[in-house]
Order: sequence, then structure tokens, then C-alpha cells
Amino acid sequence: MEVTNDNGCGWIKDLNPRQNIKTLSDNLSTSWLIVGAGFTGLSAARKLGEIFPKKKIIIVDAQLAGDGASARNSGYLVDTTLNDGFTSNKELESYKKKADIYDLGIKAVKNFIKEYQVDCDWNECGKFFASSRTEDLTILNNFSNTLEKLGYEHYILNNEQLTNRLGTNFYNVGLHTKGGILLHPGKLVRAMVDTLPKNIELYENSSLFEWSKEKDFINCKFKNNTIKTKKIIFATNGFLRSLGIKKNYNFPITLTASMTRPLTDNEYENIGNPKEWGVLPIRPMGATIRMTKDRRILIRNTAELRNPMKMSQSILNQRYLKQKLGVKKRFPQLPDDIIQSTWSGIVSRTRNSSQIFEKIDDNIFVGGCYNGSGIGVGTLFGEQIALKAVGQNTKEIETIELRNKPTWLPPEPFLSIGVRARLFYERIRATTEV
Repeated sequence: MEVTNDNGCGWIKDLNPRQNIKTLSDNLSTSWLIVGAGFTGLSAARKLGEIFPKKKIIIVDAQLAGDGASARNSGYLVDTTLNDGFTSNKELESYKKKADIYDLGIKAVKNFIKEYQVDCDWNECGKFFASSRTEDLTILNNFSNTLEKLGYEHYILNNEQLTNRLGTNFYNVGLHTKGGILLHPGKLVRAMVDTLPKNIELYENSSLFEWSKEKDFINCKFKNNTIKTKKIIFATNGFLRSLGIKKNYNFPITLTASMTRPLTDNEYENIGNPKEWGVLPIRPMGATIRMTKDRRILIRNTAELRNPMKMSQSILNQRYLKQKLGVKKRFPQLPDDIIQSTWSGIVSRTRNSSQIFEKIDDNIFVGGCYNGSGIGVGTLFGEQIALKAVGQNTKEIETIELRNKPTWLPPEPFLSIGVRARLFYERIRATTEV
């Protein structure tokens, strides 16, 4: 599994380059190996380091720690999601189980930030779901009923209210929930790298190609070296399938996003000096938009099934044009050359939007597949899968285990045909929202 990321992520460019990066260069043995150094893997490593302060624990990543999906997402720490589907009491119960996990995820991130005094541009401003199509008010009313039943504070907005709040008159209907948080994902995950316990050995740019279990050990083969471990935690999220982990239950989707330079004082004044905000689409393939703390506009409006290991610059340039169009539709008064960075990232999906959290063998554990909610749920699952792996049980694990389990996916080529057809259908339905 060799991953090549583009180097255009605006969040990552905000950070100072890291020093003393180590790549695997010897054959090693360890009691614990964690594969994947994003929110999940780093949280698992931190928890194991606390439990076993005198043991050597190894964490590896195919790229730089934190520079994958963890730093490349839109920076929403969500309390609720809209596009899971909930029309019956049974589905409402399933939604409540997911919302309970989101709540635990927010608490897990809050605890980390408090303990290590992390500055990640934390803003408890909530989030908007919005659409330019007035007929989508029906969807929002149904969603409002669900939120009302579950006790979530929220309110519905019209065009005038949205224009005043967002600085664009593009949206005609919207709903705001108060529990969501906006943050800088690059700063958060970098803090997780920087605060790893001293007994954690981190190896980066070290791709795992094969792994196999022999008796009580797992042998992992990298490009030039091997690691032999007693226990392993897989935390590769969008790349679980590539490593043969729960491959009939998850698949990766490639997303692309762009971010503008900071708006000038005049540009910012022309759109009404809005406070930081985040908009999620009502229709699944619509655009995710943010106004950041430092007055940049982020847009994510593409999702596709393709090779998750690499996106060429030429393809990325084509996606940039779609994002440029999306910004201009909402803010036509801004200049054409305002976009400063464009990048790709991977999200892991399951058929029924549930997560993977389990022991798959006596000494093999996995946490992942967050369906776009990886900041909080990934942090939570990393901590809790580590505890599960050492034989502990917690109230958090009990809550996680109550969720609906991921459902089986058809084999190839039927899976790819079905996913592409669904993405095409949703893309058509959300044409006006891109």
C-alpha cells in the first residue's frame, strides 16, 4: 500500500514543517504495532503509551503522520448528520445511537485539547445545512422533527437570514444546529503527533505491503524491512480495504477541496463581515463550504470512486475548476484568481453509514470507516480500540457496540458499478448545489 499525496493542502501549508522524521530502516519486533497515524492511530498510540509507559510501541504510516485524511478534511466536529435517513421509529433509534457516538467523539477531542492545551481554532459556532432549492425545506422540516425528538437545539432559516449570516444570497433554506464545532484539522492532528508519549516509536513514509499471522505473531512486510508484532491495531480508515481488512464491508471515496487566500478588508466588508461559519449540503453531493477564522473560503464539491493511492495533478486541476465555479456561484463579487490551494483526500464509507470497531482475531483489532465524521469518532475509536485490545471495557465501548454493524457489500465489479451509479444519481440531484 504505497500512497502518494499531493502537496496542495491549505491546512497543512499553515503548519511549520516537522523535523527528525524517521523512516523504517531496520527489521524490528514489538509487542504493539499500530498501522496508520491519523486521528485513530495517534489516539490509540497515546492511550497505549499511557497504559504501558515502559513498553516499546510502534506506529507506522505510509505518508507523514497526520498528513492524510486527518489534516485534509473540512474541519467539522459534528454532533448530527442529515443524510443517514430516518423516517421510522426504528431508524430514529439507529440515528440516536450514531448521535451518541458523535457526542462521545466531541468529548474525546475536548479532553485532549484541555489536557494538552491545544490551539486548533476551536469554535463552538454550530453548523448549517443549507440549499438554494426552496423545495428542500421539506427535507429540513423532517430533519427538524427528528432533532426535536432527540432534544437538539436548532432553528430553520430563510434566504434573508442566511444572507445576513453567511454573506451570500445563494441559499434559500437552511437549518442551524448549535452543537457542532469548527476547527483547524491540521493543527489538531499535528498536536496529536507532537504529544505522543516518549515510548512511542513513529516511522513515517513507510508503506505496509503485506501482513500475515503465524501462530501468536503478526509479520508485517514493508518495502525493505519487516516488523514482527504480538498485537496489531489497523487504523488506516480509507485504506482498510487495500490491506484486506473487512474488505467486504468498506470502500474508499476520493474527495477534493480548495481554499482561497484570506479575503482583504474590502472583500470581507463587501460580503457583510460574517463571523466564521460552516455549511453542509442538504443533498449528499452538494458542496461543503466554510468561512474560516482567518477569512478564507473552503469548498469541497467533488466525490468519486477512483484509485485512492494517488491523484494526478492534471485531474486535480480539473477539480479546481469545479471548486472555482462553486465559489463564484456563491460570491460572484470575488476575483477569479482567489483560490490559493487545492487538494485531495480519502473518506471511508460503509453501505449503511456505520463504523468499523472490532476484534477480528485474538491479537488483531481495527477501528475506522467514519463516513465523513472522522475527527471526533476517529479520536474516540482510537482511544477505545486500544482499551478493547488490552481487555478493558468502558461505557464508551458499550455505547459503540450498540451501533448497527456495517452491512455486507457485493464483490467487484458489482460494487464499483453500484457505487458509481449512486454517485452519478446523487450528483445529478445536487447539480444546483455544487
